[in-house]
Amino acid sequence: MTNRRAAQRALAIGIVDGGEPEGQPLAELRELLRTAGVATAGVATQQRSKPDPDRYFGRGRLEELKDEIAASGANLVACDDELAPRQERNLESALGVPVIDRTAVILDIFADHAHSAEGKLQVELAQLEYNMARMRGLWTHLERLGAGRIDGGIGTRGPGETQIETDRRLARNRIAALRRRLERLERNRGVMRARRERSSLPRVALAGYTNAGKSTLLNALTGAEVTVADRLFQTLDPTTRSLELSGRDYLLTDTVGFIEKLPHQLVEAFKATLEETVLADLILHVVDASEPQERRALDMQAVDAVLEEIGAGEKPRLLVLNKADLLGDEERREVPLWHPDAVLISAATGAGLDELRERIEAAFAETLTEVELLIPYSEGGRLHELHEVAGELERTDRADGVLVHARVPSAELHRFDDLAVA
Repeated sequence: MTNRRAAQRALAIGIVDGGEPEGQPLAELRELLRTAGVATAGVATQQRSKPDPDRYFGRGRLEELKDEIAASGANLVACDDELAPRQERNLESALGVPVIDRTAVILDIFADHAHSAEGKLQVELAQLEYNMARMRGLWTHLERLGAGRIDGGIGTRGPGETQIETDRRLARNRIAALRRRLERLERNRGVMRARRERSSLPRVALAGYTNAGKSTLLNALTGAEVTVADRLFQTLDPTTRSLELSGRDYLLTDTVGFIEKLPHQLVEAFKATLEETVLADLILHVVDASEPQERRALDMQAVDAVLEEIGAGEKPRLLVLNKADLLGDEERREVPLWHPDAVLISAATGAGLDELRERIEAAFAETLTEVELLIPYSEGGRLHELHEVAGELERTDRADGVLVHARVPSAELHRFDDLAVA
């Protein structure tokens, strides 16, 4: 299949403060461009503490950039940060080629990977909110037609300003319509979530940096067939599957991957999707163990930041180091030293999955309380309800009912107070 962006060759640019981590400069931006179908023609950086507020790079570096664009054959410039509208306009004016920023690249990838109705609406909402701030720049040439009057009264409004107002009004109306539709979809999903909550099954969410192997892990643990590919943001829609451990059922949910400098528009638009992580009883933080330690630390910080932003920062968490099959013998010994509490696994080969299952069970065991309950034969439904919550039961039939010894999640104890044996 022909790639619709194959003809685009981007010069990747970015600010470097205090040096780059291990690996190639702007490696993540290059990977984003690859996922978006854009070739990277070259990389250009500038050492400074923060971007220039008007041009991103300094004037002198921009002059050099023109030569680098010509030498590399680039027909596009991709920036590693989100640009202010004036920075984008000034860069395009100075360089003579289209300029896109990191957020635009990520939004394009999301648009390409969104398959569900909700995912498509979420991406469109994020794109509209991103573009709202950039509308004014599209009409500056028309605004000048209304300039030059000093009284500021009737007649000062040029057609450019009218067009801006029209575009913004249309965009605001569309944003409002999208939010209403997403709210309806969220209510429908809320009904499904309420059913899961009524079942009281323990909930586990897979969270982590994009392309860390979360979907592969979901497939390995549950036998699901979620699509897996070596590209960023392959999974946008949450997928929940049942996981059985020692006779007890759990719900395991795969979620959208995180990334450094994840655009705020996407966090807002995908808040309902990300809520699956907030509602989980345990978060498996999946990390690509094959990355260099410095890169790995940055990835983990990015995930921690997003979890904090969506309100899941205090949730119980288990660190899972994936892709152990890509490590050499020495690395396999070193990585656990960096992360002594983590589980080292390979979702691709199955190595370490038994230990992971044990650690998941152990994490939930800490929340269980041992109880003795007497369930009358006339209330057989309560026995089924208890089994869903507690998993394995020790039962003894008596004349007045079934005496059950079980370990019940502390949060669910109140449901069985009336059955407790004094």
